[in-house]
Amino acid sequence: MSHFRTACEVYTWYMDGEGQRHADRLDHMIAVAARAGFTGIEPIHGWMGRLADPGRLAEHLDRHGVHLAALVLAQEWNGDDETVEERQASEDAIACCARFPGARLCLVQRPTGRHDVAVRRRRLLAHLHRVADRAAARGVPSTFHPNSPTGSITRTPEDYAVLLDGLDGRRLGWTPDTGHLANGGMDPLTMMKAYAPLIDHVHFKDWDGAPEFARLGDGRIDFPEIVSWLAARAFPGWLVCEDEGHEALADPDGTTLHDGTWLHQTLLAGS
Repeated sequence: MSHFRTACEVYTWYMDGEGQRHADRLDHMIAVAARAGFTGIEPIHGWMGRLADPGRLAEHLDRHGVHLAALVLAQEWNGDDETVEERQASEDAIACCARFPGARLCLVQRPTGRHDVAVRRRRLLAHLHRVADRAAARGVPSTFHPNSPTGSITRTPEDYAVLLDGLDGRRLGWTPDTGHLANGGMDPLTMMKAYAPLIDHVHFKDWDGAPEFARLGDGRIDFPEIVSWLAARAFPGWLVCEDEGHEALADPDGTTLHDGTWLHQTLLAGS
């Protein structure tokens, strides 16, 4: 039996434009994750509906035997200082995570265009460390998740070199996302090896370049090689499936169930 802890990311349900069809259905997502064999889930702060209340969230997680693996906090973080809204969002997300020991705060920058890239990358690093320090004061570990839309400043090999070299691994880690790495023109495992000490959380996303992502197991990412490397390192963190294949638009439940079967019965079998 695999030693890995496995979770699913709820963005699979939100690909239809911030989840109009799935608003306030985090309870349903938790139930589907459990049916798929996942023992963890990664919600997105701001899209949690009634379960933004940590007590209600705990009730539904416990009912299905699912843990809060991480909570995504996505902000623009473009200014020298946090906006009032950004500061409040971070405080609320940290407070939620603090109710679930071990849950990570997963920090993501919302893409707003590739202008003033050098200045904005520097500002982003300051924001990441600032939020991570406040989270650490509440006992919450933080991790940085780059992404690859065309308007992202966390997309290219140069972006990664600047940002990952600038991360203080004593204060926060890095979440490599296999699909976003490939979409940015990088080999996922090569990058993971280069920055191995920073890795504390991993996102599995498949990619086929047509034009971007594929359902897990249907694309070009060499997941067996990645799993073998992680197993050799006895990686203790969560493996989080974040499926952005086109199938998820029409059937996020079915896609999540497929991912659970593929992950546990095919990819991780014998690992």
